[in-house]
Amino acid sequence: MKEQKQIPTGKVKRAAKYLATGAKVGRNYAGHYAKKILSGSADEGVLHEKNAQDIYDSLSELKGSALKVAQMLSLDSNALPAEYLTKFAEAQYSTPPLSFPLVVNMFRRSFGTGPLSIFDTFTKNAVNAASMGQVHKATKNGLKLAVKVQYPGVSDSVKSDLKVAAMVAKTVLKLNPAEIDFYMEEVELRLLEETDYSHELKRSLELSSLSKDLDNIHFPEYYPKWSSDTILTMQWMPGVHLGSFMEQQPSQSLKNKVGQALWDFYQFQIHQLKTLHADPHPGNFIIREDGSVAVIDFGCTKQLPKEFYSSYFKLLDPKSFRVHQHRDELFKELGFIHDQDSEAERKFFTESITETIELLGRPFYEPSFDFADKGYFDKIYALGQELSKSQVLRNSKQARGSKHALYLNRTYFGLYNLLHQLEAEVETRKYLPQIA
Repeated sequence: MKEQKQIPTGKVKRAAKYLATGAKVGRNYAGHYAKKILSGSADEGVLHEKNAQDIYDSLSELKGSALKVAQMLSLDSNALPAEYLTKFAEAQYSTPPLSFPLVVNMFRRSFGTGPLSIFDTFTKNAVNAASMGQVHKATKNGLKLAVKVQYPGVSDSVKSDLKVAAMVAKTVLKLNPAEIDFYMEEVELRLLEETDYSHELKRSLELSSLSKDLDNIHFPEYYPKWSSDTILTMQWMPGVHLGSFMEQQPSQSLKNKVGQALWDFYQFQIHQLKTLHADPHPGNFIIREDGSVAVIDFGCTKQLPKEFYSSYFKLLDPKSFRVHQHRDELFKELGFIHDQDSEAERKFFTESITETIELLGRPFYEPSFDFADKGYFDKIYALGQELSKSQVLRNSKQARGSKHALYLNRTYFGLYNLLHQLEAEVETRKYLPQIA
């Protein structure tokens, strides 16, 4: 992959890049509608492909928060047309890496010297490049290390990038403006934390220590003396990512072992710690030869307030949820319905959210669940597509759901997708609150 020799870091340069991309998208739309007028038809999928490619190319060059939002959207198969999801998913694994001179500059800002003066060996080419930074392999005194280097300007551009991301989401992707505006503060807080590698180091040490006794879950050692606000050094963890693991055609028992480790990891953190790793995309996990899993990135974490946690997981309790009065009270507490809703809105959101919860809650009601069940995921995607086309949902003046649910929902959706890709059957009751 071709290396990138510079990243636009100033607000003016980044804004100009966004405007140029917007112009490309505008030309794509103009060409699409011109063809529709002249021939009577035009393939909307082709339009989505062109727009997705142009937007992704721009975000890949700019790096940072907007590319991270694209990565987040790629985990939600209900949010966007398939053409966007396919292209944005590339941000999970690989984007064009920085050239070595830019990496050296980042080291000099943190340590006053380049990486080759600190480590015994340091790969000039990145072994992985994602939305916020890239990873190089290094050695020091016999230790094999992974060194994550943040892209220049990422932390300084979070707020301005998110303004542009919000505009793109509203105008090009046609997502609900009320939802975008309501959740953007939560996204900004998480991204600001994610660009602070000192914060990530602290979280990594805390959560890996608290989770160290989980079966078949491993964490790297971290090295504070070779880390800073923009550089994070940890133990190199051998193994492969999910895609490579599945290409090896592992046995069902091995897939189940990996799936169980991931399920237990998340349920333990959500229900026991109330603080969780909130970035469940495949690039953040390494699958080892024996089917155990290494968690290699705690950049994005979420603490669950006690009151929110209590209300949210009452949705899994049939004794509360099936009594309509209790259900409606929970929906109000969690912001699914509002006092100012019309009767039509109240009916629509009560019914659609009830259907969603009953569908997504199925894995919790049986001792085990088979995430290979394609029919189950077809129902989830069909419901999501149906809701995404709803004018009631699109025209709502209120966001639906607590801001604290944004990353928790994202975590569960990402976990479900990981387990579905694994075709894993897992035991689901461990670490969960009591469910009747």
